[in-house]
Amino acid sequence: MAEQAANDGPMVRQTVAGKVEGVDDSAGSGTWWWKGIPFAQPPVGPLRWRAPVAPSPWTGVRQAREFGPACLQNGRLFGPGANNRYDATIAGTLNTPVGSEDGLTLNVWRPASAAQQLPVLFFIHGGSNISGYAADPVYDGARLARRANAVVVTVQYRLGVLGFLQLAPLRTGSDTGEDSGNFALLDLLAALRWVQANIAAFGGDPGKVTAMGQSAGAINLLALIASPLAQGLFHQAIALSGGISLAANLPPESLPTLLPASAYEAQGRALLLHLLVADGKAADLPAAEAYAAGQTDAQLADFLRAQDARTILATALAHRLTVSGPIPDGTVVPADPIAAIAAGRYAKLPMVVGITRDEGKLFAPFLTLFGGKPGIRIDDATRFRLMQDFDPDAPAALGVADLLDPSYLPATAPDTGYDAMTGLITRRFMEASRDNLLRTLQTQQSDLWHYRFDWAQEPPPWDTVYGAAHAFDLPFVFGNFGPSVFANAVNSRANQAGRTALSDAMMAGIAAFLHTGDPNAAALGTAWLPWPATLVFDATADAARIGLR
Repeated sequence: MAEQAANDGPMVRQTVAGKVEGVDDSAGSGTWWWKGIPFAQPPVGPLRWRAPVAPSPWTGVRQAREFGPACLQNGRLFGPGANNRYDATIAGTLNTPVGSEDGLTLNVWRPASAAQQLPVLFFIHGGSNISGYAADPVYDGARLARRANAVVVTVQYRLGVLGFLQLAPLRTGSDTGEDSGNFALLDLLAALRWVQANIAAFGGDPGKVTAMGQSAGAINLLALIASPLAQGLFHQAIALSGGISLAANLPPESLPTLLPASAYEAQGRALLLHLLVADGKAADLPAAEAYAAGQTDAQLADFLRAQDARTILATALAHRLTVSGPIPDGTVVPADPIAAIAAGRYAKLPMVVGITRDEGKLFAPFLTLFGGKPGIRIDDATRFRLMQDFDPDAPAALGVADLLDPSYLPATAPDTGYDAMTGLITRRFMEASRDNLLRTLQTQQSDLWHYRFDWAQEPPPWDTVYGAAHAFDLPFVFGNFGPSVFANAVNSRANQAGRTALSDAMMAGIAAFLHTGDPNAAALGTAWLPWPATLVFDATADAARIGLR
Protein backbone atom coordinates (compact mmCIF):
# COMPACT_ATOMS: atom_id res chain seq x y z
CA MET A 1 0.00 0.00 0.00
CA ALA A 2 1.28 3.46 -0.86
CA GLU A 3 2.44 5.67 2.01
CA GLN A 4 -0.28 7.99 3.27
CA ALA A 5 0.26 11.66 3.95
CA ALA A 6 -0.03 12.62 7.59
CA ASN A 7 -3.22 14.60 6.98
CA ASP A 8 -4.93 11.86 4.96
CA GLY A 9 -7.77 9.90 6.57
CA PRO A 10 -7.47 6.12 6.92
CA MET A 11 -9.81 5.52 3.99
CA VAL A 12 -7.75 7.59 1.53
CA ARG A 13 -6.06 5.68 -1.28
CA GLN A 14 -3.73 6.99 -3.98
CA THR A 15 -4.71 6.15 -7.56
CA VAL A 16 -2.85 7.13 -10.71
CA ALA A 17 -5.30 10.00 -11.27
CA GLY A 18 -5.46 11.21 -7.68
CA LYS A 19 -6.52 10.37 -4.15
CA VAL A 20 -9.93 8.89 -3.29
CA GLU A 21 -11.57 8.58 0.12
CA GLY A 22 -14.02 5.78 0.85
CA VAL A 23 -16.03 4.55 3.82
CA ASP A 24 -15.04 2.49 6.85
CA ASP A 25 -17.99 0.12 7.24
CA SER A 26 -16.15 -2.30 9.51
CA ALA A 27 -18.89 -2.02 12.14
CA GLY A 28 -21.59 -2.86 9.60
CA SER A 29 -20.52 -5.12 6.75
CA GLY A 30 -16.97 -5.74 7.97
CA THR A 31 -15.59 -4.03 4.86
CA TRP A 32 -14.09 -0.82 3.58
CA TRP A 33 -15.40 0.49 0.29
CA TRP A 34 -14.90 3.12 -2.39
CA LYS A 35 -17.63 3.88 -4.92
CA GLY A 36 -17.97 5.88 -8.11
CA ILE A 37 -14.27 6.01 -9.01
CA PRO A 38 -13.84 7.18 -12.63
CA PHE A 39 -11.66 4.94 -14.78
CA ALA A 40 -12.16 7.04 -17.93
CA GLN A 41 -13.32 10.47 -18.95
CA PRO A 42 -17.03 10.87 -19.71
CA PRO A 43 -17.51 9.65 -23.32
CA VAL A 44 -19.46 12.73 -24.39
CA GLY A 45 -19.18 15.24 -27.21
CA PRO A 46 -16.13 14.40 -29.34
CA LEU A 47 -15.42 11.37 -27.11
CA ARG A 48 -18.75 9.67 -27.90
CA TRP A 49 -18.09 6.50 -29.91
CA ARG A 50 -14.37 6.78 -29.28
CA ALA A 51 -12.03 4.58 -27.26
CA PRO A 52 -12.12 5.53 -23.56
CA VAL A 53 -9.63 8.18 -22.47
CA ALA A 54 -7.87 8.04 -19.10
CA PRO A 55 -9.51 10.24 -16.46
CA SER A 56 -8.10 13.73 -16.00
CA PRO A 57 -5.98 13.92 -12.84
CA TRP A 58 -7.42 15.78 -9.88
CA THR A 59 -5.87 17.50 -6.90
CA GLY A 60 -6.86 17.01 -3.30
CA VAL A 61 -8.97 14.07 -2.17
CA ARG A 62 -11.97 12.95 -4.24
CA GLN A 63 -14.88 11.56 -2.22
CA ALA A 64 -15.77 7.99 -3.23
CA ARG A 65 -18.81 7.46 -1.04
CA GLU A 66 -21.59 7.11 -3.63
CA PHE A 67 -22.11 5.08 -6.78
CA GLY A 68 -21.59 6.89 -10.05
CA PRO A 69 -24.65 7.41 -12.25
CA ALA A 70 -25.76 4.45 -14.35
CA CYS A 71 -24.69 4.48 -17.96
CA LEU A 72 -27.42 5.88 -20.17
CA GLN A 73 -30.03 3.28 -21.15
CA ASN A 74 -33.72 2.77 -21.83
CA GLY A 75 -35.42 1.75 -18.60
CA ARG A 76 -36.08 -1.95 -18.01
CA LEU A 77 -36.82 -4.12 -14.96
CA PHE A 78 -33.07 -4.43 -14.41
CA GLY A 79 -32.42 -0.71 -14.79
CA PRO A 80 -31.74 2.07 -12.30
CA GLY A 81 -35.07 3.91 -12.38
CA ALA A 82 -34.96 7.67 -11.89
CA ASN A 83 -32.70 7.58 -8.83
CA ASN A 84 -29.88 5.16 -9.69
CA ARG A 85 -31.18 2.58 -7.25
CA TYR A 86 -33.88 -0.01 -6.74
CA ASP A 87 -37.07 1.89 -5.99
CA ALA A 88 -40.62 2.38 -7.25
CA THR A 89 -39.51 4.67 -10.08
CA ILE A 90 -38.32 1.65 -12.07
CA ALA A 91 -41.93 0.89 -13.04
CA GLY A 92 -42.50 4.45 -14.23
CA THR A 93 -39.33 4.75 -16.33
CA LEU A 94 -39.64 1.61 -18.45
CA ASN A 95 -38.70 2.24 -22.11
CA THR A 96 -37.61 5.81 -21.39
CA PRO A 97 -33.99 6.99 -21.12
CA VAL A 98 -32.46 6.89 -17.65
CA GLY A 99 -28.91 7.34 -16.43
CA SER A 100 -26.09 9.41 -17.86
CA GLU A 101 -23.40 9.25 -20.51
CA ASP A 102 -21.02 10.08 -17.65
CA GLY A 103 -21.13 6.55 -16.24
CA LEU A 104 -17.65 5.05 -16.64
CA THR A 105 -16.99 4.37 -12.97
CA LEU A 106 -16.12 1.39 -10.80
CA ASN A 107 -16.51 0.40 -7.15
CA VAL A 108 -14.19 -1.40 -4.74
CA TRP A 109 -14.91 -3.40 -1.57
CA ARG A 110 -12.34 -5.15 0.61
CA PRO A 111 -12.30 -6.73 4.07
CA ALA A 112 -11.72 -4.31 6.94
CA SER A 113 -8.30 -5.68 7.78
CA ALA A 114 -4.60 -5.08 7.25
CA ALA A 115 -4.38 -7.92 4.70
CA GLN A 116 -2.51 -7.17 1.49
CA GLN A 117 -2.13 -8.93 -1.88
CA LEU A 118 -5.67 -10.22 -1.73
CA PRO A 119 -7.15 -11.87 -4.83
CA VAL A 120 -9.36 -9.60 -6.90
CA LEU A 121 -12.81 -10.32 -8.35
CA PHE A 122 -13.73 -8.04 -11.27
CA PHE A 123 -17.49 -8.28 -11.96
CA ILE A 124 -19.25 -7.35 -15.23
CA HIS A 125 -23.02 -6.92 -14.86
CA GLY A 126 -25.61 -8.26 -17.27
CA GLY A 127 -28.70 -6.75 -18.87
CA SER A 128 -28.61 -7.83 -22.53
CA ASN A 129 -25.91 -5.18 -23.09
CA ILE A 130 -28.70 -2.60 -23.17
CA SER A 131 -29.39 -2.14 -19.46
CA GLY A 132 -28.00 -2.73 -15.98
CA TYR A 133 -25.99 -0.74 -13.46
CA ALA A 134 -23.37 -1.40 -10.80
CA ALA A 135 -25.50 0.15 -8.05
CA ASP A 136 -28.02 -2.70 -8.36
CA PRO A 137 -28.24 -3.95 -4.76
CA VAL A 138 -27.74 -7.54 -5.89
CA TYR A 139 -24.18 -6.61 -6.90
CA ASP A 140 -23.13 -5.02 -3.61
CA GLY A 141 -19.71 -6.55 -3.03
CA ALA A 142 -19.46 -6.30 0.76
CA ARG A 143 -20.59 -9.79 1.79
CA LEU A 144 -18.61 -11.54 -0.92
CA ALA A 145 -15.47 -9.50 -0.17
CA ARG A 146 -15.66 -10.41 3.51
CA ARG A 147 -16.57 -14.07 2.99
CA ALA A 148 -13.98 -14.61 0.28
CA ASN A 149 -11.29 -12.45 1.92
CA ALA A 150 -10.86 -10.73 -1.42
CA VAL A 151 -11.16 -7.38 -3.15
CA VAL A 152 -14.37 -7.08 -5.18
CA VAL A 153 -14.60 -4.60 -8.06
CA THR A 154 -17.81 -3.87 -9.97
CA VAL A 155 -17.76 -1.85 -13.17
CA GLN A 156 -20.02 0.03 -15.55
CA TYR A 157 -19.66 0.24 -19.32
CA ARG A 158 -21.46 1.90 -22.21
CA LEU A 159 -24.70 0.21 -23.21
CA GLY A 160 -26.87 -0.24 -26.28
CA VAL A 161 -25.94 1.66 -29.43
CA LEU A 162 -23.71 3.92 -27.34
CA GLY A 163 -21.63 0.87 -26.44
CA PHE A 164 -21.79 -1.15 -29.65
CA LEU A 165 -22.08 0.69 -32.95
CA GLN A 166 -20.30 -0.27 -36.13
CA LEU A 167 -20.66 2.49 -38.71
CA ALA A 168 -18.25 3.49 -41.47
CA PRO A 169 -18.40 7.29 -40.88
CA LEU A 170 -17.13 6.81 -37.32
CA ARG A 171 -13.97 4.97 -38.37
CA THR A 172 -10.74 6.92 -38.03
CA GLY A 173 -8.06 4.33 -38.74
CA SER A 174 -7.01 4.45 -35.10
CA ASP A 175 -5.13 1.49 -33.61
CA THR A 176 -7.11 1.73 -30.35
CA GLY A 177 -9.72 -0.78 -31.52
CA GLU A 178 -12.47 1.83 -31.70
CA ASP A 179 -13.08 1.19 -35.40
CA SER A 180 -14.50 -2.19 -34.35
CA GLY A 181 -17.51 -0.48 -32.79
CA ASN A 182 -16.90 -2.41 -29.54
CA PHE A 183 -16.82 0.64 -27.30
CA ALA A 184 -18.22 -1.25 -24.31
CA LEU A 185 -15.47 -3.85 -24.54
CA LEU A 186 -12.89 -1.07 -24.76
CA ASP A 187 -14.43 0.36 -21.57
CA LEU A 188 -13.97 -2.99 -19.83
CA LEU A 189 -10.38 -3.18 -21.04
CA ALA A 190 -9.76 0.31 -19.63
CA ALA A 191 -11.27 -0.74 -16.29
CA LEU A 192 -9.08 -3.85 -16.21
CA ARG A 193 -6.04 -1.71 -16.89
CA TRP A 194 -7.16 0.54 -14.02
CA VAL A 195 -7.15 -2.54 -11.78
CA GLN A 196 -3.64 -3.44 -12.89
CA ALA A 197 -2.38 0.07 -12.14
CA ASN A 198 -4.28 0.84 -8.94
CA ILE A 199 -5.64 -2.18 -7.09
CA ALA A 200 -2.51 -2.67 -4.96
CA ALA A 201 -3.39 0.59 -3.20
CA PHE A 202 -6.60 -1.12 -2.03
CA GLY A 203 -4.81 -4.28 -0.88
CA GLY A 204 -5.41 -6.28 -4.06
CA ASP A 205 -2.98 -8.40 -6.02
CA PRO A 206 -2.87 -7.32 -9.69
CA GLY A 207 -1.36 -10.70 -10.52
CA LYS A 208 -4.41 -12.61 -9.24
CA VAL A 209 -7.46 -11.11 -10.93
CA THR A 210 -10.55 -13.21 -11.63
CA ALA A 211 -12.98 -11.68 -14.12
CA MET A 212 -16.62 -12.72 -13.60
CA GLY A 213 -19.59 -11.83 -15.78
CA GLN A 214 -23.23 -12.84 -15.88
CA SER A 215 -25.53 -12.95 -18.91
CA ALA A 216 -24.39 -10.09 -21.18
CA GLY A 217 -21.51 -9.66 -18.76
CA ALA A 218 -20.50 -13.27 -19.41
CA ILE A 219 -20.77 -12.77 -23.17
CA ASN A 220 -18.51 -9.74 -22.87
CA LEU A 221 -16.10 -11.67 -20.66
CA LEU A 222 -15.87 -14.49 -23.19
CA ALA A 223 -15.25 -11.95 -25.94
CA LEU A 224 -12.36 -10.59 -23.87
CA ILE A 225 -10.97 -14.08 -23.31
CA ALA A 226 -10.81 -14.46 -27.09
CA SER A 227 -9.51 -10.92 -27.66
CA PRO A 228 -5.80 -10.34 -28.18
CA LEU A 229 -6.20 -6.94 -26.48
CA ALA A 230 -7.07 -8.46 -23.09
CA GLN A 231 -4.16 -10.84 -22.67
CA GLY A 232 -2.57 -10.60 -19.22
CA LEU A 233 -5.20 -8.30 -17.73
CA PHE A 234 -6.90 -11.12 -15.77
CA HIS A 235 -5.89 -14.61 -14.82
CA GLN A 236 -9.05 -16.64 -14.09
CA ALA A 237 -12.64 -16.42 -15.25
CA ILE A 238 -16.19 -17.16 -14.08
CA ALA A 239 -18.80 -17.02 -16.86
CA LEU A 240 -22.41 -17.31 -15.68
CA SER A 241 -25.23 -17.88 -18.17
CA GLY A 242 -23.47 -16.64 -21.26
CA GLY A 243 -21.98 -17.81 -24.53
CA ILE A 244 -20.03 -16.61 -27.54
CA SER A 245 -21.51 -18.69 -30.38
CA LEU A 246 -22.56 -17.62 -33.84
CA ALA A 247 -25.48 -19.40 -35.49
CA ALA A 248 -22.98 -21.30 -37.64
CA ASN A 249 -21.44 -22.81 -34.49
CA LEU A 250 -24.75 -24.23 -33.25
CA PRO A 251 -27.29 -26.91 -34.17
CA PRO A 252 -30.20 -25.83 -36.39
CA GLU A 253 -32.99 -23.86 -34.66
CA SER A 254 -30.65 -22.68 -31.91
CA LEU A 255 -30.64 -19.02 -30.85
CA PRO A 256 -27.09 -17.63 -31.09
CA THR A 257 -25.50 -15.45 -28.43
CA LEU A 258 -23.41 -13.61 -31.05
CA LEU A 259 -24.41 -11.97 -34.34
CA PRO A 260 -22.05 -11.40 -37.29
CA ALA A 261 -20.46 -8.00 -37.78
CA SER A 262 -22.63 -7.47 -40.88
CA ALA A 263 -25.76 -7.39 -38.69
CA TYR A 264 -24.29 -4.54 -36.64
CA GLU A 265 -23.20 -2.66 -39.75
CA ALA A 266 -26.76 -2.83 -41.07
CA GLN A 267 -28.22 -1.73 -37.74
CA GLY A 268 -25.80 1.19 -37.48
CA ARG A 269 -26.65 2.37 -40.96
CA ALA A 270 -30.39 2.16 -40.25
CA LEU A 271 -29.94 4.17 -37.05
CA LEU A 272 -28.08 6.90 -38.91
CA LEU A 273 -30.83 7.17 -41.53
CA HIS A 274 -33.64 7.28 -38.99
CA LEU A 275 -31.80 9.99 -37.04
CA LEU A 276 -31.45 12.04 -40.22
CA VAL A 277 -35.21 11.78 -40.75
CA ALA A 278 -35.97 12.60 -37.12
CA ASP A 279 -33.71 15.67 -37.30
CA GLY A 280 -35.48 16.97 -40.41
CA LYS A 281 -32.52 16.44 -42.72
CA ALA A 282 -34.63 14.14 -44.90
CA ALA A 283 -38.32 13.32 -45.37
CA ASP A 284 -37.95 9.56 -45.47
CA LEU A 285 -35.36 6.81 -45.59
CA PRO A 286 -34.62 7.01 -49.35
CA ALA A 287 -34.11 10.73 -48.97
CA ALA A 288 -31.88 10.10 -45.97
CA GLU A 289 -29.77 7.74 -48.08
CA ALA A 290 -29.37 10.46 -50.69
CA TYR A 291 -28.54 13.07 -48.06
CA ALA A 292 -25.94 10.81 -46.42
CA ALA A 293 -24.34 10.13 -49.81
CA GLY A 294 -23.71 13.84 -50.19
CA GLN A 295 -21.97 14.20 -46.82
CA THR A 296 -18.41 13.38 -45.86
CA ASP A 297 -17.72 10.82 -43.16
CA ALA A 298 -16.53 13.63 -40.90
CA GLN A 299 -19.79 15.53 -41.40
CA LEU A 300 -21.88 12.45 -40.59
CA ALA A 301 -19.76 11.69 -37.52
CA ASP A 302 -20.22 15.28 -36.32
CA PHE A 303 -23.97 14.99 -36.90
CA LEU A 304 -24.16 11.80 -34.83
CA ARG A 305 -22.10 13.22 -31.97
CA ALA A 306 -24.25 16.36 -31.91
CA GLN A 307 -27.44 14.36 -31.34
CA ASP A 308 -28.92 14.27 -27.87
CA ALA A 309 -28.14 10.84 -26.47
CA ARG A 310 -31.72 10.36 -25.31
CA THR A 311 -32.94 11.00 -28.83
CA ILE A 312 -30.54 8.36 -30.07
CA LEU A 313 -31.87 5.80 -27.58
CA ALA A 314 -35.50 6.69 -28.27
CA THR A 315 -34.95 6.40 -32.04
CA ALA A 316 -33.20 3.05 -31.68
CA LEU A 317 -36.05 1.74 -29.52
CA ALA A 318 -38.79 3.05 -31.78
CA HIS A 319 -37.31 1.30 -34.82
CA ARG A 320 -36.20 -1.88 -33.02
CA LEU A 321 -32.53 -1.15 -33.53
CA THR A 322 -31.52 -2.18 -30.03
CA VAL A 323 -29.67 -5.47 -30.58
CA SER A 324 -26.42 -5.06 -28.71
CA GLY A 325 -23.36 -7.11 -27.86
CA PRO A 326 -19.82 -7.93 -28.90
CA ILE A 327 -19.16 -7.28 -32.57
CA PRO A 328 -16.93 -10.00 -34.09
CA ASP A 329 -14.97 -7.53 -36.16
CA GLY A 330 -11.77 -9.57 -36.46
CA THR A 331 -9.63 -7.12 -34.46
CA VAL A 332 -11.04 -6.60 -30.96
CA VAL A 333 -13.14 -9.76 -31.20
CA PRO A 334 -12.28 -12.64 -33.56
CA ALA A 335 -14.66 -13.04 -36.49
CA ASP A 336 -15.50 -16.50 -35.07
CA PRO A 337 -14.53 -16.67 -31.38
CA ILE A 338 -15.40 -20.37 -31.08
CA ALA A 339 -13.09 -21.15 -33.98
CA ALA A 340 -10.37 -19.07 -32.34
CA ILE A 341 -10.77 -21.02 -29.10
CA ALA A 342 -10.71 -24.31 -30.99
CA ALA A 343 -7.41 -23.23 -32.55
CA GLY A 344 -5.95 -22.28 -29.16
CA ARG A 345 -5.96 -18.56 -29.93
CA TYR A 346 -7.41 -17.35 -26.63
CA ALA A 347 -6.40 -16.85 -23.01
CA LYS A 348 -6.24 -20.32 -21.46
CA LEU A 349 -7.38 -19.55 -17.93
CA PRO A 350 -8.86 -21.64 -15.12
CA MET A 351 -12.57 -21.19 -15.68
CA VAL A 352 -15.89 -21.84 -13.97
CA VAL A 353 -18.99 -21.85 -16.20
CA GLY A 354 -22.45 -21.72 -14.64
CA ILE A 355 -26.03 -21.97 -15.85
CA THR A 356 -29.47 -22.14 -14.24
CA ARG A 357 -31.91 -25.01 -14.75
CA ASP A 358 -34.80 -22.81 -15.91
CA GLU A 359 -32.92 -20.10 -17.83
CA GLY A 360 -35.80 -19.71 -20.28
CA LYS A 361 -38.34 -18.65 -17.67
CA LEU A 362 -36.85 -15.17 -17.56
CA PHE A 363 -37.09 -15.01 -21.35
CA ALA A 364 -40.78 -15.92 -21.62
CA PRO A 365 -41.38 -13.06 -24.13
CA PHE A 366 -39.14 -15.04 -26.52
CA LEU A 367 -41.94 -17.60 -26.88
CA THR A 368 -43.18 -15.46 -29.76
CA LEU A 369 -40.17 -16.78 -31.70
CA PHE A 370 -41.88 -20.17 -31.72
CA GLY A 371 -45.18 -18.80 -33.02
CA GLY A 372 -46.92 -18.40 -29.67
CA LYS A 373 -47.87 -15.55 -27.41
CA PRO A 374 -45.55 -13.97 -24.84
CA GLY A 375 -45.46 -16.24 -21.83
CA ILE A 376 -46.31 -13.54 -19.30
CA ARG A 377 -49.67 -11.89 -19.90
CA ILE A 378 -49.07 -8.64 -18.00
CA ASP A 379 -46.73 -5.77 -18.85
CA ASP A 380 -43.46 -5.24 -17.01
CA ALA A 381 -44.70 -2.24 -15.02
CA THR A 382 -47.58 -4.28 -13.63
CA ARG A 383 -45.29 -7.22 -12.95
CA PHE A 384 -42.79 -4.98 -11.15
CA ARG A 385 -45.51 -3.56 -8.90
CA LEU A 386 -46.95 -7.00 -8.18
CA MET A 387 -43.52 -8.21 -7.07
CA GLN A 388 -42.80 -5.06 -5.09
CA ASP A 389 -46.10 -5.38 -3.18
CA PHE A 390 -45.97 -9.17 -2.78
CA ASP A 391 -45.74 -10.57 0.75
CA PRO A 392 -43.74 -13.82 0.51
CA ASP A 393 -44.74 -14.86 4.02
CA ALA A 394 -48.52 -14.58 3.58
CA PRO A 395 -50.85 -16.82 1.57
CA ALA A 396 -51.08 -15.33 -1.90
CA ALA A 397 -54.28 -14.33 -3.59
CA LEU A 398 -52.16 -14.13 -6.73
CA GLY A 399 -52.23 -17.23 -8.93
CA VAL A 400 -50.40 -18.58 -11.96
CA ALA A 401 -53.35 -17.70 -14.21
CA ASP A 402 -52.98 -14.05 -13.19
CA LEU A 403 -49.45 -13.97 -14.60
CA LEU A 404 -49.13 -16.51 -17.42
CA ASP A 405 -50.88 -16.52 -20.77
CA PRO A 406 -53.66 -19.15 -20.74
CA SER A 407 -52.28 -20.79 -23.88
CA TYR A 408 -49.43 -22.16 -21.71
CA LEU A 409 -51.64 -23.53 -18.93
CA PRO A 410 -51.59 -25.84 -17.18
CA ALA A 411 -47.89 -25.04 -16.81
CA THR A 412 -46.98 -28.72 -16.50
CA ALA A 413 -48.75 -29.84 -19.68
CA PRO A 414 -46.41 -31.94 -21.85
CA ASP A 415 -45.11 -30.15 -24.94
CA THR A 416 -47.40 -27.11 -24.78
CA GLY A 417 -47.25 -26.04 -21.11
CA TYR A 418 -45.24 -23.12 -19.77
CA ASP A 419 -42.57 -25.40 -18.30
CA ALA A 420 -42.08 -27.27 -21.58
CA MET A 421 -42.08 -24.18 -23.77
CA THR A 422 -39.68 -22.16 -21.62
CA GLY A 423 -37.56 -25.32 -21.44
CA LEU A 424 -37.32 -25.06 -25.21
CA ILE A 425 -35.84 -21.57 -24.82
CA THR A 426 -33.40 -22.91 -22.24
CA ARG A 427 -32.19 -25.67 -24.56
CA ARG A 428 -32.04 -23.70 -27.80
CA PHE A 429 -30.59 -20.52 -26.32
CA MET A 430 -28.49 -20.83 -23.19
CA GLU A 431 -27.74 -24.55 -23.16
CA ALA A 432 -26.83 -24.68 -26.85
CA SER A 433 -24.21 -21.95 -26.46
CA ARG A 434 -23.07 -23.40 -23.11
CA ASP A 435 -22.47 -26.83 -24.65
CA ASN A 436 -20.68 -25.34 -27.66
CA LEU A 437 -18.41 -23.31 -25.39
CA LEU A 438 -17.56 -26.10 -22.94
CA ARG A 439 -16.94 -28.72 -25.59
CA THR A 440 -14.63 -26.36 -27.43
CA LEU A 441 -12.76 -25.30 -24.30
CA GLN A 442 -12.35 -28.93 -23.29
CA THR A 443 -10.21 -29.55 -26.37
CA GLN A 444 -7.73 -26.97 -25.07
CA GLN A 445 -7.72 -27.13 -21.26
CA SER A 446 -8.67 -29.33 -18.33
CA ASP A 447 -9.02 -26.69 -15.57
CA LEU A 448 -12.69 -26.18 -16.39
CA TRP A 449 -15.61 -26.58 -13.97
CA HIS A 450 -19.35 -26.34 -14.55
CA TYR A 451 -22.36 -25.85 -12.28
CA ARG A 452 -26.12 -25.82 -12.69
CA PHE A 453 -28.30 -23.84 -10.29
CA ASP A 454 -31.55 -25.69 -9.52
CA TRP A 455 -32.92 -23.81 -6.50
CA ALA A 456 -36.63 -23.03 -7.00
CA GLN A 457 -38.09 -22.67 -3.52
CA GLU A 458 -39.99 -19.44 -4.19
CA PRO A 459 -43.48 -19.03 -2.75
CA PRO A 460 -46.33 -19.68 -5.21
CA PRO A 461 -47.03 -18.61 -7.89
CA TRP A 462 -43.47 -17.41 -8.50
CA ASP A 463 -42.03 -20.91 -8.13
CA THR A 464 -43.80 -21.75 -11.40
CA VAL A 465 -43.34 -18.39 -13.12
CA TYR A 466 -39.61 -18.18 -12.38
CA GLY A 467 -38.28 -21.37 -10.80
CA ALA A 468 -34.50 -21.50 -11.23
CA ALA A 469 -34.57 -18.70 -13.81
CA HIS A 470 -31.79 -16.83 -15.56
CA ALA A 471 -29.90 -14.58 -13.08
CA PHE A 472 -31.52 -16.14 -10.04
CA ASP A 473 -28.13 -17.53 -8.91
CA LEU A 474 -26.68 -14.01 -8.55
CA PRO A 475 -28.13 -13.24 -5.09
CA PHE A 476 -26.57 -16.50 -3.88
CA VAL A 477 -23.20 -15.62 -5.42
CA PHE A 478 -23.12 -12.20 -3.76
CA GLY A 479 -25.06 -13.13 -0.60
CA ASN A 480 -27.58 -10.33 -1.22
CA PHE A 481 -31.27 -11.21 -0.88
CA GLY A 482 -32.88 -7.83 -1.03
CA PRO A 483 -34.30 -5.38 -1.37
CA SER A 484 -34.11 -5.79 -5.15
CA VAL A 485 -36.35 -6.40 -8.16
CA PHE A 486 -37.17 -10.07 -7.53
CA ALA A 487 -36.54 -10.25 -3.78
CA ASN A 488 -40.18 -10.20 -2.59
CA ALA A 489 -41.16 -12.84 -5.14
CA VAL A 490 -38.31 -15.14 -4.16
CA ASN A 491 -37.23 -14.84 -0.53
CA SER A 492 -39.43 -15.98 2.31
CA ARG A 493 -38.92 -16.94 5.93
CA ALA A 494 -39.86 -20.48 4.95
CA ASN A 495 -36.95 -20.83 2.52
CA GLN A 496 -34.44 -18.70 4.43
CA ALA A 497 -32.44 -21.45 6.15
CA GLY A 498 -31.82 -23.48 2.99
CA ARG A 499 -31.30 -20.39 0.88
CA THR A 500 -28.67 -19.00 3.26
CA ALA A 501 -26.86 -22.32 3.52
CA LEU A 502 -26.71 -22.65 -0.25
CA SER A 503 -25.41 -19.10 -0.63
CA ASP A 504 -22.71 -19.74 1.98
CA ALA A 505 -21.56 -22.83 0.08
CA MET A 506 -21.54 -21.06 -3.29
CA MET A 507 -19.51 -18.17 -1.88
CA ALA A 508 -17.08 -20.68 -0.38
CA GLY A 509 -16.55 -22.24 -3.81
CA ILE A 510 -15.96 -18.82 -5.35
CA ALA A 511 -13.52 -17.93 -2.55
CA ALA A 512 -11.55 -21.10 -3.15
CA PHE A 513 -11.40 -20.35 -6.86
CA LEU A 514 -10.25 -16.77 -6.31
CA HIS A 515 -7.42 -17.90 -4.04
CA THR A 516 -6.30 -21.14 -5.72
CA GLY A 517 -7.76 -21.37 -9.23
CA ASP A 518 -9.80 -24.42 -8.11
CA PRO A 519 -13.38 -24.07 -6.78
CA ASN A 520 -13.27 -27.07 -4.46
CA ALA A 521 -14.12 -26.16 -0.87
CA ALA A 522 -15.07 -28.18 2.20
CA ALA A 523 -18.35 -26.25 2.50
CA LEU A 524 -19.55 -27.83 -0.76
CA GLY A 525 -19.70 -31.22 0.96
CA THR A 526 -18.57 -33.03 -2.18
CA ALA A 527 -15.75 -32.96 -4.69
CA TRP A 528 -16.34 -30.61 -7.62
CA LEU A 529 -14.91 -32.54 -10.53
CA PRO A 530 -13.91 -30.81 -13.77
CA TRP A 531 -16.19 -30.76 -16.78
CA PRO A 532 -17.90 -32.89 -18.13
CA ALA A 533 -19.11 -33.33 -14.54
CA THR A 534 -21.72 -30.82 -13.37
CA LEU A 535 -22.12 -29.68 -9.79
CA VAL A 536 -25.80 -29.04 -9.03
CA PHE A 537 -26.54 -26.29 -6.50
CA ASP A 538 -29.89 -26.74 -4.78
CA ALA A 539 -31.44 -26.63 -1.33
CA THR A 540 -34.42 -27.84 0.61
CA ALA A 541 -36.26 -25.37 2.81
CA ASP A 542 -33.75 -26.06 5.56
CA ALA A 543 -30.40 -27.09 4.08
CA ALA A 544 -28.16 -26.92 1.04
CA ARG A 545 -28.33 -29.88 -1.32
CA ILE A 546 -25.26 -30.02 -3.55
CA GLY A 547 -24.16 -32.96 -5.68
CA LEU A 548 -22.61 -34.10 -8.93
CA ARG A 549 -24.50 -35.25 -11.96
